[in-house]
Amino acid sequence: MTKKKLDLNSPKVAPYVFILPFFLIFAIFFVYPICSTFVMSFQSVNINEVHFVGLANYKALFGSSTFPIAIRNSAIYTLLTLVILIPFPILLAVMLNSKAMRGSGFYRAILFLPILCSVVVAGMTFRFMFNETDQALVNNILINLFGGEKVRWLSLRWPAMGVMVTLATWRWTGINVIYFLSGLNSIPVELYEVSEIDGANSWQKFRYVTVPLLSPTIVYVLTISIYGGLSMFVESQMLWAGKTSPMNIGLTIVGSIYQKGISQGELGYASAAGLFLLAVVLIINLVQLRLTGVIGKKEA
Repeated sequence: MTKKKLDLNSPKVAPYVFILPFFLIFAIFFVYPICSTFVMSFQSVNINEVHFVGLANYKALFGSSTFPIAIRNSAIYTLLTLVILIPFPILLAVMLNSKAMRGSGFYRAILFLPILCSVVVAGMTFRFMFNETDQALVNNILINLFGGEKVRWLSLRWPAMGVMVTLATWRWTGINVIYFLSGLNSIPVELYEVSEIDGANSWQKFRYVTVPLLSPTIVYVLTISIYGGLSMFVESQMLWAGKTSPMNIGLTIVGSIYQKGISQGELGYASAAGLFLLAVVLIINLVQLRLTGVIGKKEA
């Protein structure tokens, strides 16, 4: 009895061959690390020995004095960036998409340039700009142009938060504008013409035409912004030159994971913190997707 050769070009086999690389990459770089992290969160991991400690890492995590600070900082940072990086780029995108706007291509390029800058370089630049000396750029402007006093930007809680949010605004506004411009270009021009015939003004067209039809893009940007805010790390590290910020004013959840897992070698504790962050991001995004009707929406 002759065995049939596997024909990779057959309609039954070919689709599985094409999607195989994706599933391999997904399994190796996503599923396996998560499973490994889950197991490690119940272990004490040292160089020479690994043993199970049950829920000790989770007890240490929620009993820590610094981890609640990291959660608070990440939550405030995420909320502030959402307040700025959703409505502000929408307005800019609407302005750049307007036919009355001259040189829109130039302004789009200018807004997109910050994303091309390395986050490490951006963080170092902002650290020098917001230095606490009189000669630092921002303090120099405050003193010489406005007659104010120098501000200890990176030593006080709210000024430091302002610097981090300013860095995020400078870096991510352009890419969000590009997202919203793509969404605006998918809205049929006829809808604006019809609404104009019905007597709608600019605000009414924006409220009743632009925003509803732009909602899929808004949900997408909101989702990635929540993840980006809660996972922020490199910006904080660069602003304080890799050192611990005063009173942990710049400590984030991922920064806490880095300190415990890499600097102090407590990989079990860091794994528990990483799973906590993953759970929080998933829950928040599922809730906002539910509230926006992306999931759980009943079809008519």
